[in-house]
Amino acid sequence: MRVLLIDDEKELVVTLSERLELRGIESDWATSGEDGLALVRQNKYDWVVVDLKMPGLGGLDAIKAIKAVQPAANVILLTGHSAAEDLRCALDMGACQYLVKPVDIDVLLSLMQKGVGRE
Repeated sequence: MRVLLIDDEKELVVTLSERLELRGIESDWATSGEDGLALVRQNKYDWVVVDLKMPGLGGLDAIKAIKAVQPAANVILLTGHSAAEDLRCALDMGACQYLVKPVDIDVLLSLMQKGVGRE
């Protein structure tokens, strides 16, 4: 399983990446939607975890661009706010789940493990 973490909070993505790597899950991270999209264009990911609110290319636009490049990638929206309209929009754009910060690594792993192999 390979995961891409995209969030403008560097400490968050670095910490999550380290925790995933400790569990044998390969991960990359980016601190902007633009950098994350560049990684999506270079690598294949099973999961992309993307923050909703980021400067520049925001989460909703990032999801749309990611799904255009890798339609099979599973996307989890990460948000500090749970505005129903944004969450519904993200799900309509192809996100399959959302998590509200702070991220519980066990919940994230559970969502990804349940989704692997699902088509």
